[in-house]
Amino acid sequence: MKTLTISIPLSLAAVALAVNANAQDSNTDNHTITISVPEVAIVDIEPAAAKNITMGFTAPTEAGLPLLGPADNSTLWLNYSSIRSTADDSRTVSVRLDAEIPGIDINVTAAAAAGAGDGTLGTPAAQLTLTAADQVIISGIGSAYTGDGVSNGHNLTYALAFGGSTGGTSNYEDLVAAATVEATVTYTISDN
Repeated sequence: MKTLTISIPLSLAAVALAVNANAQDSNTDNHTITISVPEVAIVDIEPAAAKNITMGFTAPTEAGLPLLGPADNSTLWLNYSSIRSTADDSRTVSVRLDAEIPGIDINVTAAAAAGAGDGTLGTPAAQLTLTAADQVIISGIGSAYTGDGVSNGHNLTYALAFGGSTGGTSNYEDLVAAATVEATVTYTISDN
C-alpha cells in the first residue's frame, strides 16, 4: 500500500506541471510582419532601341520660298515608375536640351498618360520650346507606374520650327547650313 500512496502524489505533481506548461496558450495569438516599400523614381524613353530620331528641313524648289519643315515626330513614349517618399507629395519630370541649334526651335508636347499604368499619373504641360534650362513637362506624379514600352505612358510629339514661327526664341536669320547637327534631350524625374 505504501507504494500506492507514493505513486498518487507523483501523478498529481506531473499533472500540475503539465497544466503549468500550457498556461501561456490562449484562444488568440499574434505575430508581426515587417514590410519594406522602396522609394522609386525612374524614367525612360521607349522604344529604347530606336529612341534617337532624325528630323530635317527640305530646301525649296522655287526662289523666294522658305525651307520646308519636317513632319512632326510622335514615335517616342515617356515611361516612369514612382513610389513617393513621405516627405514629398508628388514628383515632376523635367526636360532640357544640351545645345540649342541656331535658327531652329525644337518643340515637344507630352500627351496625357495612356496604356497599362496605374496610380497617380502626372499631368502634361502645354507644348514646350526646349532650352538648356530644365522645364517641367509632367507634374503631379504620385505613386504610379505608366506601363512599359510603346503605347504606355506619355506619347511625345517633337516639332521643329524656324524663324520664331511658334513664338520661340529662334530667328530665320540665324540658320546656318549643316549636314547634321545633334542635340541631346534629357528627361529627369525628381521630387518637387
